[in-house]
Amino acid sequence: MAASLETRRIANLMRSHPSQDGDGVKIQRIHDFGGGLDPFLMLDELGSDSPDDYIGGFPPHPHRGIQTLTYILHGGLTHEDHLDHASTIRAGDAQWMHTGRGIVHSEMPLTDSHGLHGFQLWLSLAARDKLSPPTYRDVRSGEMPHLECDRAELIALGGRWQSDSGDTVEGPLDALAGRGAVGHARLSAEGTLSLIVADETLVVYVFEGELTIDSQPVRAGELARLGEGQRLALHSQEGAQCLILAGTPHREPIVHYGPFVMNHPHEIEQALADYRTGTFTAI
Repeated sequence: MAASLETRRIANLMRSHPSQDGDGVKIQRIHDFGGGLDPFLMLDELGSDSPDDYIGGFPPHPHRGIQTLTYILHGGLTHEDHLDHASTIRAGDAQWMHTGRGIVHSEMPLTDSHGLHGFQLWLSLAARDKLSPPTYRDVRSGEMPHLECDRAELIALGGRWQSDSGDTVEGPLDALAGRGAVGHARLSAEGTLSLIVADETLVVYVFEGELTIDSQPVRAGELARLGEGQRLALHSQEGAQCLILAGTPHREPIVHYGPFVMNHPHEIEQALADYRTGTFTAI
């Protein structure tokens, strides 16, 4: 049956670019606040074996109107927020935060023998959820199921994933905005990963090695936006790792200012006023 499905091809490639955030943390960033990756907004890769590149971390700062998903490969992050959540994630763990109407939090890095390497993904909330109550959840590596393929595997952080042989797994994060799904794919040399993914938005971010998507090359630091179809075919000659993001667009206006993502300019002005007057977390 899988052979009759249309294989998805690359519609466009985006290259990550160096940036800084928080207290001088060096990152590689890809963003599109124009709706091109809807419901996804931004993906940051934090990766360095030099503590000077990240040790300042992300001191207390606000968010409204988004979800964040932080996933750690090496090192760790300690999270604290105004709702008295405090926890630490380490290699293989994830933190999911539904900011809703407003949250103020900090994220401070930890290191291991490989330094720090992780990702933070921003997802836009639908208009109906922009002012919903904030919530938070840690997910440990042992909670994430693995989908095994031909010299490749997918670690499911969230959403439902299906191989073209019919095997399925569901990640523990079941409330990602836009019915989102997030997976971490690892391909050994000559590894192949074939998935059935019908979601309208499908992107692949390669962060190690090089792979091909339907014979088209994608290199480390590149994000591929996939076109129409139902089947995703990844192959790597020498081995690679990537994040795979799938979801349903909101198709709503996006207005972005710093840590706030709303639908209309007056909502951004209200967020700024709430934060200035100290009522941001009292709504």
